[in-house]
Amino acid sequence: MRPECDLRPRSVSPVHVLLVCTANQCRSPMAELLLRERLREGGILAETSSCGLLEPDIPATAEAIETMAGRGLDLSGHRSRRLDRRTVAGADLILAMAREHLREVVVTAPDAFHRTFTLKELVRRGEAAGPRLPAEELSTYLARLGFGRRPADLLGGSGEDDVADPIGLPAEAYRATAEELDDLCKRAVALLADSGTVVGS
Repeated sequence: MRPECDLRPRSVSPVHVLLVCTANQCRSPMAELLLRERLREGGILAETSSCGLLEPDIPATAEAIETMAGRGLDLSGHRSRRLDRRTVAGADLILAMAREHLREVVVTAPDAFHRTFTLKELVRRGEAAGPRLPAEELSTYLARLGFGRRPADLLGGSGEDDVADPIGLPAEAYRATAEELDDLCKRAVALLADSGTVVGS
């Protein structure tokens, strides 16, 4: 049986990972489900949620629902949520789908910069720095990954940091986005779990 990996600060509830995109109708809700599944498989105590920058209470796109159903994950009950300061304050790690979303998080809550990365950025920096050390607190690990990082480094868009938005595109684009997100989530979980834990399949 795979040992359980505890990411949380000692004697505190599990960490909360927040995923952010534009409308909270495709990228971030798909990533939320995919990351949740990868965390579960890795035995990591964490919770996931998602939000966006636009109107709340809108369902996921039909293509996103269908794409997730093809992976055995149910997105049919999802309703969009709007980013706000309270949502950011409740998250221990914020993963944006693109730099523009990261900037909106930081405008909403400037003190969140040190715990806000694009998903691609987290994986890129984590794979360069190495995985979380045994018993290393999540906040310490994020500080290590972000050492020397400045908001100015994340201006504009970047294929290196941004997951492309499939909204309005054919189903094939959604499947490609889901494949990319799942790969990134799997790699992120491998980095966030301490080095004594086997993560992923």
